[in-house]
Amino acid sequence: MMDCMGLVQKVCFWIKNGLLTLSLGVVLSSFAVGVYAAEVDHSGEPGRELHQPSESGHPIPGLSFRVFVDRGAEGAASGALGEAEANEALQTVLHTFSFLNQRRWNYPRFDEAVRKGMLDRVIIQPNVRNHEGKSFPLLVVRTVDPGRARLLISASSMKEKGYVGQPERFASVLAREFQWVVSKAETGHKPKTISIDRDLLHARIQTDQDIRSLPSEDRVRLLQQLFETYLRTVDDFRSLEGQSYYEVGSTNLVAPSQPDSATKFYDLRVREALQRVVREPVFLERTPRAVTSLLNGAIWNVAFVNIEQRDWATRTRVLPTDRAVKVGEPGKLIQPAEILVNLHRAAAPDDPFYADTKHLPMGALSSDQLALVIAKEIQHNIVEKSQTGHVAQDALTAPE
Repeated sequence: MMDCMGLVQKVCFWIKNGLLTLSLGVVLSSFAVGVYAAEVDHSGEPGRELHQPSESGHPIPGLSFRVFVDRGAEGAASGALGEAEANEALQTVLHTFSFLNQRRWNYPRFDEAVRKGMLDRVIIQPNVRNHEGKSFPLLVVRTVDPGRARLLISASSMKEKGYVGQPERFASVLAREFQWVVSKAETGHKPKTISIDRDLLHARIQTDQDIRSLPSEDRVRLLQQLFETYLRTVDDFRSLEGQSYYEVGSTNLVAPSQPDSATKFYDLRVREALQRVVREPVFLERTPRAVTSLLNGAIWNVAFVNIEQRDWATRTRVLPTDRAVKVGEPGKLIQPAEILVNLHRAAAPDDPFYADTKHLPMGALSSDQLALVIAKEIQHNIVEKSQTGHVAQDALTAPE
């Protein structure tokens, strides 16, 4: 009889523990379902995993993406949002996006992202942190879908900076983050290396006569091909590593989220400016040498640099004769130049672009202003530097 009772107790124990194991399995499975695949932040590195908000998202009239609220959990490192706080942040974000959507022509990056469906969703969280645990007011992360990104918004940062209930004040801050939405959606996952080997043989340079006769969009396509084979838009010295970058039109500096944030930020800015130079008829009319030099192989690098020991805003450097390269097929011998833009320096009164910069440091210029600066620098200096032996002096200004 005692043996039977012992057997019954063992069976009950097994059942109890079996059910407990099953319950734990269900809980863990549910937790796994409630987590996104690892995201990628500004650095291109995998970000932390994001918990799936339990709701289905809040729509915004006229926009394809939805806004989600992740209230967090009590005791979690990122904190938790109360119901009232969550609703206040949500309503502010919804009204801010409505405000931006009604004025899309004033926010070209926001407009581009909306037109191309680049934003997958917006998620409001108590606090936003990247994969290293660093906090941000806003953060754009890539998704597993090519061409799509997500925007994370910190509710605590909104409250701290007084944006809650102030959609018009928050609008410019939110719109500025869409430069990263476009950048992340367009570039996909990239390694951290900046410089790439040039494919000199397949660089499709053109004669000046052919360049002048091309339609503007064909010139843009030619420039984009040269971006892939010949024309670089970052500096070889990686002098922007760890640097802050400027808000457009302001002397305010934004701390980098990753060591290469400034490099990527200004890489995109330069490419936008160069495309404007080759596209807009006014540049071909007023600074024709700039347009032809970008497409005929005379220039193989245009980049922002940080050279604090020098007081110039821009500089044209030409390779010496013994470093000339053969470009294209059958191969044209060229002494290419690089156009450098000094991040923290402002234009001097005798610079040809002085009036265009509004006394701002070079890093704070819009892509339109930067296009004028680059075009005038090339127009006034590319021939002079090539003919007057400026190379030896330029070598002294290279970053340490």
